Amino acid sequence: MTSPHETQPASASRDHDGEPPGVPGLRTWRGVYVFVFSCFVATVIALTIFSRVFA
Repeated sequence: MTSPHETQPASASRDHDGEPPGVPGLRTWRGVYVFVFSCFVATVIALTIFSRVFA
């Protein structure tokens, strides 16, 4: 037997990508990804600065 996900066409699975993430202040998944990546970059920069200052 096949699962329901295997019988759906590829276009039907793309419809779920348009759903809002449900995060306050971020309306799209792209916004969520940019925010998370920005926080990661800021953390790496802060760790680099702190390691030079307190080394």
